[in-house]
Amino acid sequence: MSEATRSTQHQLRGAEGVRIAVRAVGDPQAPPIVFVHGWASSSRAWSAQLTDLELAARHRLIAVDLRGHGASDVPVSGYDRAATWADDIAAVLAYAGRPAVLVGWSYGGLVLTDYLRERRSAGVAGLVLVGALTELGRDRPGGAVGGAWDGIMRESVSDDPDEAVPALTTLAKRMTTTPRPGPDLQRHVGEMLSVPPSVRKALFRRDVGSAEVLAGVDVPTLILHGTEDAVVAPSSAEYSAGKIPGAVVRWFSSVGHLPFTERREEFDAALLEFAGSTATN
Repeated sequence: MSEATRSTQHQLRGAEGVRIAVRAVGDPQAPPIVFVHGWASSSRAWSAQLTDLELAARHRLIAVDLRGHGASDVPVSGYDRAATWADDIAAVLAYAGRPAVLVGWSYGGLVLTDYLRERRSAGVAGLVLVGALTELGRDRPGGAVGGAWDGIMRESVSDDPDEAVPALTTLAKRMTTTPRPGPDLQRHVGEMLSVPPSVRKALFRRDVGSAEVLAGVDVPTLILHGTEDAVVAPSSAEYSAGKIPGAVVRWFSSVGHLPFTERREEFDAALLEFAGSTATN
């Protein structure tokens, strides 16, 4: 790792004083990009981006551990409230110090939608939705999921390791279109298991629509989605694209739920171009 991409860790205070951990790379005076991970993940999901020399040279890169994940606190409540997520993201934007491009992957897209729901586009230079949900609940089109969850939804949030470990292993395997190396897969499964079952379950305990929120987005928006995403259905991206004024969609052909690792160079180039365009607006 070069000195330019060596990350520093910081603890912020989010809603109810919960400690929110962030990893930061790059010049604090550069235009910021804030990365928000998905369900049962952490800031380490963005390691490929935090070590991208060109991204780090041009932008301040900030990756957050959502409450209940990674090095952040694990409170017993708050996972089902839009205002709580909004306050947590607001703390990260305050740390960024200037309007930032927000990048939300998977469940992170719903977290960013909650921020927009509560605070509109304050402190936001642009929005990037990556394999993202913007809604949650039965028959919510912005929360349509794919076949990766077939047969494992209940087990993936179970307290019983004999149920949870195989289910989460299956989910990790189904996230990409080509098999990942064994050590990478095991690291991912371990990361999911490090999120308590109570948190994994609480994140799904919502029923929220976002049509009006998406229609009110007034910042440049880029939607990146794999055509073979079996975790969050491509129709979720189509829904967001149809609601957000002026949204641009970029499909990653033959890619699953992890375009930022499956097609790292292509993904980083798209992000760099988009973030650069918002910095000059």
